[in-house]
Amino acid sequence: MTGESLSADRSVELRPKMVGKPIRRTEDPRLLTGSGRYVDDITPQGTLHLALRRSDVPHATIRSIDISAALATPGVLAVFDASALEGEILPAIPTSRMKGYYATPIWPLARGKVRYVGEPVVAIVAESRYAAEDALEGVIIEYDPLPFAIDPYDGAAPDAPLIHEEAGTNTIISREFARGEVDRVMEEAPVRVSGRFRMTRKTALAMEPRAYLAEWDRRQRALTLHTTSNIPGVIRDVLSECLDLPGNRLRVIAPDVGGSFGGKGSLYHEEMLVCALTRKLERPIKYTTDRLEDLTATSQAFEEVMDAELAIDLDGRILGLRADVVGNIGAYSIYPWTAALEPVQVVSFMPGPYRFEHYRGRIRGVLTPKPPTGPYRGVGRPSSTMAMERLIEMAARKIGMDPVEIRRRNLVNDDEFPYRTASGIIWDKSAFQQCLEAACAKVDYPALVRARDAARAAGRWVGIGLASYAELTGIGSRISVAPGMPINTGVETANIRIDATGAITAAFGIASHGQGLETTLAQVVADEMGCKMEDVQVLHGDSDLVAMSSGTFASRSAVLAGGAATRSAHVVKAKVLRAASILLDVPVDDLDAYDGVVRARSANATLTFKEIAKAVYSQMGRIPREQREELTASETYDPFFGTACSSTHLAMVEIDPETYGVTISTYVVAEDCGRVINPLIVDGQVHGAVAQGVGAALLEEIMHNEDGQILTASLADYLAPLASNMPRIQIVHVEADLPATIGGFRGMGEGGTIGAPAAIANAISDALSPLGIEIDTLPATPERLFRLVEAARSRSAI
Repeated sequence: MTGESLSADRSVELRPKMVGKPIRRTEDPRLLTGSGRYVDDITPQGTLHLALRRSDVPHATIRSIDISAALATPGVLAVFDASALEGEILPAIPTSRMKGYYATPIWPLARGKVRYVGEPVVAIVAESRYAAEDALEGVIIEYDPLPFAIDPYDGAAPDAPLIHEEAGTNTIISREFARGEVDRVMEEAPVRVSGRFRMTRKTALAMEPRAYLAEWDRRQRALTLHTTSNIPGVIRDVLSECLDLPGNRLRVIAPDVGGSFGGKGSLYHEEMLVCALTRKLERPIKYTTDRLEDLTATSQAFEEVMDAELAIDLDGRILGLRADVVGNIGAYSIYPWTAALEPVQVVSFMPGPYRFEHYRGRIRGVLTPKPPTGPYRGVGRPSSTMAMERLIEMAARKIGMDPVEIRRRNLVNDDEFPYRTASGIIWDKSAFQQCLEAACAKVDYPALVRARDAARAAGRWVGIGLASYAELTGIGSRISVAPGMPINTGVETANIRIDATGAITAAFGIASHGQGLETTLAQVVADEMGCKMEDVQVLHGDSDLVAMSSGTFASRSAVLAGGAATRSAHVVKAKVLRAASILLDVPVDDLDAYDGVVRARSANATLTFKEIAKAVYSQMGRIPREQREELTASETYDPFFGTACSSTHLAMVEIDPETYGVTISTYVVAEDCGRVINPLIVDGQVHGAVAQGVGAALLEEIMHNEDGQILTASLADYLAPLASNMPRIQIVHVEADLPATIGGFRGMGEGGTIGAPAAIANAISDALSPLGIEIDTLPATPERLFRLVEAARSRSAI
């Protein structure tokens, strides 16, 4: 279903020819017919295969490693531990200027000690993956177990066993955002609500697991890495330092990638390892994770505990907010994002789209013997939105106000933009209020409330929940995820050229892994240049395409790559028109370019782009030498502050009193992602993100026991939502003007994961409100709901 579209001022926008059209993705024919080319499809002659013996204990020193039986396995060529790689590669250091932060060194294999179950310890290289895996049982590792604290509160204690002794503490990041006099406001407030909210550990669960193939060119002394990463340029830069190779001899390529959701957006041990080994052995090395390894060792997300308190007056106006957040960041600070990525964003985004002055948010990121936490779709905002939106609805219930009305009174209004939040984030402009109204109008909110009340009167557990949020997308250079981290999040480059045949190529530093960027960026280029969309080839996912590339993350690619494409297209188009002006002997101002043809308005004269390119490159003499220009451009774009994207999600749920299963009967998203490039792709992104958010709200949870062992190491235990039990998702596009950003584009790919958990948590709480139950932990599994209901019934029986 294609969502309906509204302009924020209800006016009709005149659209260019391609931008705004629901064009089917040009990527799909190859992907849907099995013609995609993924890392595991690439097997050069002589490829060797890698298998890893991973730690099966959470925290221990390595006493000894016996590899003799593994070496004797047929097909095995070599076995490596950390000592065998000395001098081959340097560690990656996720640096930051944040006070009190410790950057844990990241090596390919564990050195002297292991820090979580799943950490790579021994690498086996064989002629086949089967032989390599057969040899794993021949590796005998003896450990001396070390004490540990699996709970971050225990890990933060002064006498806790240290995961990294050289850090001197397990709390390797702490930060505070503060404005106003929040303690005084809290003491004087007529109404306060509070809670301890918990988002449990999740994993990205991309359809394609991580995979890496490294090749060493002996003649050129150069290395090529094919990777499932969504940040190939960042990976190239760090590996250049780790391997002491200049960037022009190290190429990182991300071919077709089957999803990331953040999980493939960091540097991994295995990427470092295949590169070091291919140079050492001078043969291609391939490694592909299986689902067990993916669930065990791919970076995970969330696991935050948020103690938060909200103060309001009797009219429902927010007075102040304070929050203390503890994040279980796992055993390492991940490269390049650092350990601050998730917990810092929780407290920086917690004020959300609301207007108030008094705030204090504190975070601590604590090391524990679990896999590292890293990027996950929505980074920080699913947790902060869940906590804030739960408080908003708790406050509304306490003073007897409708949840829509309390939001209406506190959301930032249009005349208040740009608005600086209590944590210091600047919202440039977005349709905060309009999204709320659009979502309610779409479902006829008063009628929905009447339907809920009728169901309750019949004894059914039915509830309605909302969630309003704002996020930064297309982050510019002024704002980095963490100050001083080794990545530039705010600049993107587009190289556009017309060659001698008239073909148009647009190369970017982004790396699409499902977003449809080959289609949307071609739409932008076609409109801005006046060419045919089918004449534009979009290249991406290759560190050789532009001098500096960051990749695709943080809902940045449409904003930054779209802006860079617009700038480069304007330069190339100007060159085309100047050449046509000479060839047609008419002024430049008299020319238009449309559909790949330059036309003179005052004369019946035309030239195709192909004819102009031929004259520029091949027909010497038609254009004077001093006026001849190559039809190329390379421009960058930096939105500086970034853009605000906002949304309201509304859900209606029913809980089965026998099974405690939750059914979502109504779901609507009203989202402002600025000017919509392709409604089909935007709707698909919203649907997919909401599905992921439903998983976080109801099903998905990575669990470890007290011994540090993972309990959810297969898809029989780690439950993800199915298409068959997803609700119909209604979408309203609210396209607010964004005059300060090229193209008026905003990012939107993460919104569903941000809004859905909070909206569903609020709906479940509303359904169970007659029992006095408030949802404070996600996912709200049947077991958790059963225990909450039983506890409520026990209290009422006393």
